[in-house]
Amino acid sequence: MEQHLEHRLEKLETKLMAAEDLLDELNRTVWRQQQALELQREQLRQLAQQVKTIQPGNPLRPEDEVPPHW
Repeated sequence: MEQHLEHRLEKLETKLMAAEDLLDELNRTVWRQQQALELQREQLRQLAQQVKTIQPGNPLRPEDEVPPHW
């Protein structure tokens, strides 16, 4: 009986160690993804800023444009 309990305890400890390793790896993965997401957000912000500087502040309305044949 004692050997059976010792074997079960050993098995549980092994599963716990595997679960802790998996949790650590998942935490590292989430952290890397968060870093990548923050970088993408910054790049998107910079691109949006560049687009604003390229485009005129008030785009022309179709009725304000001169037809191409004029």
